[in-house]
Amino acid sequence: MADEVRIPIRHDGDIVTARQVGREMATRIGFSGSDLTVIATAISEIVRNMVSYAESGELLLASIQNGGRQGILIVAQDWGPGIADVDLAMMDGFSTGGSLGLGLPGAKRLMDDFQIVSTFGEGTTVTMKKWKR
Repeated sequence: MADEVRIPIRHDGDIVTARQVGREMATRIGFSGSDLTVIATAISEIVRNMVSYAESGELLLASIQNGGRQGILIVAQDWGPGIADVDLAMMDGFSTGGSLGLGLPGAKRLMDDFQIVSTFGEGTTVTMKKWKR
C-alpha cells in the first residue's frame, strides 16, 4: 500500500488524532465535501468504541485502489474483551456501556464496505472501506 499510517489508540485524545489523520489522508486521495465528514465520523465512532471498551488498539489508514477506483481503507484492531454478540452489537440502540448504541451500525451505514470480526476475550477488528465516486 503506497500511503499507510498506523495510529496507536490508548486514550480519548487519540480519537481526535485518528479523525484528523484520516481526514488528511482522505483529502490526499481526492475525497471532498461531505465524504470527508462521513469518513471522519466513521473513524471517530470506531475509535471511540476502542477507547471505551478495549485496553489498547491500533488504527490503520491506507489508500487503496481497485481497478480504476481509489479509496481509503480503515482497519481498527483492539486487544480488548471482544464482543459477545456481534449481531446484537450491530443493532441500533444496543449498548453495553450506556451510550445511544449508534456507533457500530452508524459507521457501517456511512461506509461502502464494513466488516467486523470479534473473538470474545481476545479482541475485535473492524475493517471499513470508502470509495471515491
